[in-house]
Amino acid sequence: MPIIKSAKKRVKVAAKARSRNLHTKRQVREALKGFAAALEGGKPAEIAKARTAVFSALDTAAKKNVIHRNKAARFKARIAKRVKDAGVKPSKATTAKKATTKRVTVKKTKTTAAKKTTIGKSSK
Repeated sequence: MPIIKSAKKRVKVAAKARSRNLHTKRQVREALKGFAAALEGGKPAEIAKARTAVFSALDTAAKKNVIHRNKAARFKARIAKRVKDAGVKPSKATTAKKATTKRVTVKKTKTTAAKKTTIGKSSK
């Protein structure tokens, strides 16, 4: 058991983080199991829904650094391949390009600098 106050706090913080991380990992595993079940069922609507759930769970886990982002990308690629092999066509939402946002440029206005005044000095 830690004696130093900061070490005691780290134990509490680590316990909370562990709990959150386990919850996130559990969501990923449940989504993967649901996807496998939907794939065996063979209904395209269920497969597409399960794929969306898995992608969401993987993205969340990667965002929270529970799993590495490359691992999430690898899982997503494998799942997409399995969906394609099952004969499910991608939905319009997945194939549509994201709307590009225009960058707004802000013009910088020149600020007038205050003139320096010299008091008591003569200019010769």
